[in-house]
Amino acid sequence: MHLRSIVLLVTVLAIAALAALNWPALAAPAPVSLGLMTVQAPLGLLMLGLTVLLGIFFVAYVLTLQGSVLLETRRHTKEMQAQRELADKAEASRFTELRSFLEAQHQQSHAALLARMDSLEERLTARVQASDNTTAAYVGQLEQQLRGR
Repeated sequence: MHLRSIVLLVTVLAIAALAALNWPALAAPAPVSLGLMTVQAPLGLLMLGLTVLLGIFFVAYVLTLQGSVLLETRRHTKEMQAQRELADKAEASRFTELRSFLEAQHQQSHAALLARMDSLEERLTARVQASDNTTAAYVGQLEQQLRGR
């Protein structure tokens, strides 16, 4: 229990104990002024009744306040859930965008790599042909020198 609840409970118990112990004094009739007239009534019971009525109004006010807070909390929770769903959708969208961007980058890199490999292959083929031609020329020159001797 919270300290407030304990203090409230002790106060209510003290009022109840005082009322029970002093019942004859509370029930004793006394002249009570109502402003325009004076009547004979038990002043203690009137005060106790007004205290009970005030307590009832206080409890009703607290319950109404707590109900409105609960409704506001529920509304806030629904709004937070909607915002969370929007954030999740946005995050999923960003992941999808990132995936498509990375795939496009991969395709570009792959195409660039294939183009470079084709270029290197062409250069290598040209170099091999040049080397073959050079070798054939040397072999031809050697054959001529051998035939000339």
